[in-house]
Formats: sequence, structure tokens, C-alpha cells
Amino acid sequence: MDARFNLFENELAMRFAKRFANAGLVIQQSPLPKATQELVSLRASQINGCGWCIDMHTKDALAEGESAVRLNLVAAWRESTVFTEAEQAALALAEEGTRLADAAPGVSDETWAQVRKHYDDDQVAALVALVALINAANRFAVIVHQKGGSYQPGMFADAFN
Repeated sequence: MDARFNLFENELAMRFAKRFANAGLVIQQSPLPKATQELVSLRASQINGCGWCIDMHTKDALAEGESAVRLNLVAAWRESTVFTEAEQAALALAEEGTRLADAAPGVSDETWAQVRKHYDDDQVAALVALVALINAANRFAVIVHQKGGSYQPGMFADAFN
């Protein structure tokens, strides 16, 4: 199935995307480790079935030096040995924050305690904002059926300036 609507060719969508990307810059420039940002974005995108975002975050992570082994194990992070305790806490927050409708309490107290154990206030703020932002991005792409496979790292570097 082809994309239903090309967000990249619509003026209103691009004006919104520019502001959306600026919000993302706040997170990118935060003290939250870049690897954690990509792992969280990838995991939420996997849960939401967003091929475009999976493609983008996998390729961006690889371009930044992330290992293929870790990227291949994100979907089964609980059953692997390649993630730090801090990354595991972030991945748990990503899952619980993405699956809000699946559990009455949303993010569990246990997960929140692990996040607070490993991240300072600025990192927590960035992590919460990232989970919200990637879920919104996933919805944009899934709604219009934006397909994965064509993304190249850095391809939007000038588009949102």
C-alpha cells in the first residue's frame, strides 16, 4: 500500500513538522544519552508498528555508532544481556508510556523508581518528553501509511531550519 498522503509535500504539514522538529531538538540537546534516545524511539516505534520511524531510528543509531546486535535485540530487551540497567529502565518507561491503554496505572511505580534511580531531573524530563514525542510521530506516519525503507541519516538536516 502506498502512502495515503505525502506529509513532506504539504505546506501546512511541513510548517507543523518544523515546530515538531524544534521540540525534538530540545530532547536531542539534552543530557539524555544519544544511544538511549535512539533505543527508546526504536522501541516505541516497534510497538506502534511504525515502519518509517523504525527505519529512521535504526539508521540514525547505526550512523552514530550503535551496534547491530543491540538494535536487533531492542524488541527483546528483557531477554538480552546487552543493555545497561539505566537503558532497561528507559526501555521499560518507553513500553509502559506507549501502552497506556493496556494498563490502568500507565507507568508502574517500579519502572518510575528505576528511571529515577538512573537519571537526573533533566534526563527524566527529556525521557518523558521523548516518549510523548515519538508516540506522536508514530501516529503521524502510521495514519498516512508512511513506509519505511527510504530514510537516509541526515536527510532532513536542512528541511526544518
